[in-house]
Formats: sequence, C-alpha cells, structure tokens
Amino acid sequence: MQECLEVFAQMLRESRFASERPRVGLEIELNLVDDRAEPAMRNTEALEAIADPAWSTELGRFNLEINVPPRRLTEGGPDAWESAIRDALNHADERARSVGAHLIMVGILPTLRQEHVDESALSENARYRLLNDQVFAARGEDLRLDIDGVDRLRTYADTITPEAACTSTQFHLQVSPQEFPRYWNAAQAIAGVQVALAANSPFLFGRELWHETRVPLFEQATDTRPQEIKEQGVRPRVWFGERWINSVFDLFEENLRYFPALLPLLDEQDPARTLEEGGIPELGELTLHNGTIYRWNRPVYAVSEDTPHVRVENRCLPAGPTVADTLANGAFYYGLTRALVDEERPVWSRMSFQAAEDNLHTAARYGIESQLYWPGMGEVPVPELVLRRLLPLAHRGLELSGMDDAWREPLLGVIEQRCVTVRNGAVWQKETFHRLAATHPDRHEALRRMTELYIDYMHLNAPAHTWPTD
Repeated sequence: MQECLEVFAQMLRESRFASERPRVGLEIELNLVDDRAEPAMRNTEALEAIADPAWSTELGRFNLEINVPPRRLTEGGPDAWESAIRDALNHADERARSVGAHLIMVGILPTLRQEHVDESALSENARYRLLNDQVFAARGEDLRLDIDGVDRLRTYADTITPEAACTSTQFHLQVSPQEFPRYWNAAQAIAGVQVALAANSPFLFGRELWHETRVPLFEQATDTRPQEIKEQGVRPRVWFGERWINSVFDLFEENLRYFPALLPLLDEQDPARTLEEGGIPELGELTLHNGTIYRWNRPVYAVSEDTPHVRVENRCLPAGPTVADTLANGAFYYGLTRALVDEERPVWSRMSFQAAEDNLHTAARYGIESQLYWPGMGEVPVPELVLRRLLPLAHRGLELSGMDDAWREPLLGVIEQRCVTVRNGAVWQKETFHRLAATHPDRHEALRRMTELYIDYMHLNAPAHTWPTD
C-alpha cells in the first residue's frame, strides 16, 4: 500500500489524470422481497435470471446492486437517464420475479427482522466471508447495536450482516485532481442537508428509530474497534473525516496512516515498474484498502479506457423511494456542489468541519424536520435553508453545467415540493405505519402492509411527497 501511495503521488505530480469532459455515475443497492414483502434470500438466483454484468451481489443474500453506466451530466436530453434507469430496473424486476423475488428501493427494508441477518444471510462471494472474519478478528467481541429513536434498539450481532440492512444510492462525480479538494469539501458541507431531504430509513428490526437509521446502523455494524480501543481515540472505519482537505492525496494518505488493512490480498502488478514502463498502474492494494474505509464521501481512483481518473463517491443517501426521487437527489447534489466550488469565499472556509459532521447526525435523526447550521443563517429549519439559500444555488450550478430549464425545473421541482410539504420517504413510511398500526395490533403485519403499499407506489414513479397515506 505504501508503494501504491508513492506511485499515486508521482502520478499526481506528473498530471497523468483525465480532466476533460467529466462524467457522472450512479450505483443503487436494492432489497429482494417475496410476494408478501418479506426478505427473499435469493440474490444468486436473481442474478442468474437477470444475466446482466451491470448487476452484482451485495453483502446480504437479500441485496443486489446495479452499477448504472457513467455518462455526461447533460447527455441525451432531460429524460434519457431516467428512462435508462427505469428500463434497467423494470427488466431486472421482471427477471427476478421468475425466481420468486421482487426488487424494492428503500434505505432499510421495513420487514427485515434480526433473524434475517445471521451468518447464513451472507452472500456467497468469498470476499464477504473474509471481510466478516477480519472484522471480528480485529474486534475480538460481538458487535453492539445501540440506537435510541422513537423506540430503542439494544442488541448484539456476531456477524457483519446487519450492515446488509443498509441499502444506499451512490452518486459519482469525476473531476480533475486539482478540482477534487473543492468538490469533496463541498460534498462534506452539504451531506447533512442531503440526508435530511432524502431520509428513507425509519425502521429497523421492527422498531421506529431515526428518520435515516442507516447512518447509525452503518457506523456501528462495521466498527472494528472494541470498546477500549474506541476510548483511546482510534478512528472508526465508517468515517466522516476530521478536516477539510487540500489534495486528494490527503485522503489516501489518511487511509494508510490511520487504518490497518482488513483484506490481506496482494495484486500481481508492480505499480512502480508499470508506471516506469509507460503503463497505467491499477494501484490494486490501495484501492482495495480504500474500499474497506467507509467515508460518507469517498475518494475513488480508477482506470477507464486506459486513462486514470479520480472521482468523488457520494455515499450518504438511502436508496429510493423512486427513480424520480433519486434523480432529483442527484440533480440537487451535482448542481449544489458545482455552485459551491465556484464561490469566491467557499462555504468550508466559513464553517467548521465539526459543524458539517454534526449536521449529518442531526439530519439522520430528525430528517426533513431537522434544524441544521449554515454560515450566515445559523441554526435553520431544513426547508427554509433549502428554499431560501441552497435551491437557487443548485439551479445555478446545473445551469453552469449546461443543463437548461426544461431539465432543471422538473428535477429540482421535486426538491422544492418536498420542502413545501415537509414530506419525504421517511415521513410517508412513519405516517402510513401508524395509520395501519391503529387497525393492525400486530406491529410486523402493519410494517408488511406498509411495505406492500410502498412497492406499489414505487412502481408508479411519482415522487414520495405525493404519495397518499390514507
């Protein structure tokens, strides 16, 4: 890893990276359910039926992931990306039905019970088994899950499979190494706002917890530190970070300095020799290690079409509820970060890093009803912050990126109406559950019926703020 880091530094000095016509990308993690909206442990069968290399397994047998091909942000007109994503998801859902499974985009599957996340739920990929073994070898004790929300969750796990409950949307943005620090800093600054607007994970193991319970669950389910190590100040592997950066190198160097390797795998390529001979090194050990450090905005090094590039992987958002919601979230993220990096006095120069991290956890707990800190405004309700300050910036950023009104207005209009109605996926789930629970004393049955309704509305692709609760 040290040799990879030194080669990476040399490549940065020699400006060997792609920097023109940056592209955006998208990954969506999904859950598999049966005809009763209960978890379906059938990802191997579903993948065989889908038979598309864009799809892959995730940690749990009830998970799948689609890697949507990268594209230019304004490529193909206003409906092209949405149509491509919906076509891919609908085709996969149709094929999955042939093996008795259905796809659902949601941050945490509401019908998931704790017995669904034991060791038998780990996907067959040997890497997941190795990761599980290494996490518990480092910990030397069971995982403790401890989340206080509307209800209270206190439990233990002897595998990392509870992490599989967290299904997310990941937006990728390829930028030049010179631009990377500003884009990463901007993404960190708005992470709390993103989570507040898009929260969609209020239930875990039958309990009503945070609006975006994914955040504390993910932080705890992948923690390699026993209690005494935590008390010594050792950093967690699910990590917001601790400072604004000046170079993409800072993040990879932190990875090596603060975190021991979890996966003892070696790549055959010698990165220094490959670079010396005029080739493009894959930096296999560095990228593998980077994949086991779960930053909410992760740096990515990759080689595409024989050219290396770096990109920001925005990982803080849940999956769903719909493709329309997902693309609205993406438009807000891409537009807002573009506008913020162009400001003369950037937001990260006026805001402490700790305030940005505090915003993330406040937003995860209270969702769109949060009050978050923003420079020049102080503590402000999320809808007011977005409508008054951030939405106009997102429009400007998308306009600077070449996106005209015909595309911008419908996408950012979804964000605007979420703020006007103060409704998103988490709010709908909570309200619908409580309505159903009033007539269904069995809590799980109310969650199951709510999940069935969620799937019906998801397929209609109307944004979640429009979904009825009666």
